[in-house]
Amino acid sequence: MTTPKQQLDFPAIVTDAGDAIAFRRCGLALTLPKSFCYTAGHYWLAKVAEPDTWRIGFTAFAVRMLGDFVEFHLDPQPGAPIQLGQTIGNYEGLKAVTELFSVVEGVFVRGNPALAGDGDLTRSDPHGAGWLMEARGAPDPASLDVHGYLALLNATLDRLRGRQ
Repeated sequence: MTTPKQQLDFPAIVTDAGDAIAFRRCGLALTLPKSFCYTAGHYWLAKVAEPDTWRIGFTAFAVRMLGDFVEFHLDPQPGAPIQLGQTIGNYEGLKAVTELFSVVEGVFVRGNPALAGDGDLTRSDPHGAGWLMEARGAPDPASLDVHGYLALLNATLDRLRGRQ
């Protein structure tokens, strides 16, 4: 006699770590800065010193899903206009290749020059030195704060586990 496989519940463990939130669930452990904005596409945005300028990268979850870094390419030149949702390059990991989309409406400032020498920074320091690009303008109006992103991440993990 066989019985249906029991669905185990793996609740998230969320801890306030001062200026960040620590999150653990289903073997995923990451720390998310509270001051960042996040998108449904698993990008983060952080204000930099220049007015209306944003540093943008992949969240630790996105990098984990893509696998080890292979190659990274950005199409726009510094100063080029970019539109929200515009394809602006690609990122190749061992597990997947993904197009990069603009999460800012405005002007492309620059890509991260450090990635040319050490692309693994996207994995080893995704919310710091592993940033992808900078852009000046207005961020995606659908951007989430850290708590909204945690809700999205939980829903994504549920979906990946087959619990719609």
